Amino acid sequence: MASRYNKNRGPRFRGPLHRTNERIRVPSVRVIDEDGEQLGVMDSRDAVQRARQEGKDLVEVAPNAKPPVCRIIDYGKFLYEEKKKAAEAKKKQVTVQVKEIKFRPGTDDHDYQYRMERARGWIADGDKVRATIAFRGREMTHRELGANLLAKLRDDLIDIADVEVTPKMEGYQMFVIFVPKKQQVATKQLAKKE
Repeated sequence: MASRYNKNRGPRFRGPLHRTNERIRVPSVRVIDEDGEQLGVMDSRDAVQRARQEGKDLVEVAPNAKPPVCRIIDYGKFLYEEKKKAAEAKKKQVTVQVKEIKFRPGTDDHDYQYRMERARGWIADGDKVRATIAFRGREMTHRELGANLLAKLRDDLIDIADVEVTPKMEGYQMFVIFVPKKQQVATKQLAKKE
């Protein structure tokens, strides 16, 4: 028997993003023209009529204001500008990844050096680093070995990173999170812009 649920349907259309023209149902609105000049508070029907005379649309831009604020603009152009602003904001967002390095209480010096260098590279790239020490069985009685290892790592990374989360136990694991220093991130972003 076929299921009534259609997985491929996707999100339902909820109507236009902004109320325009006759969809504005409030009795009076504050009107701003295309140049940004305030035309004052007027009846919504009069505002729609004025927008139509200019060959434009009346678009509600601040519905929660008292009275709601509307602009006389070309709605298609307005949507295009909004889309451009959203794309620009998305482009400027910086995604920070959390990379993880794992240790054991008996991690040897060479392994430690290798992992520490990897962490340095990630921090230099602007990523956060989570250093984890996994304990097994009786190793839990010697938690100080893990704490010492994380303290050594902190001392080795102190010139390029700050500690966001101090060493903390979570089940059979002890972890610490390092973040790049603020001035280092700022200089890296300036270098990318140039």
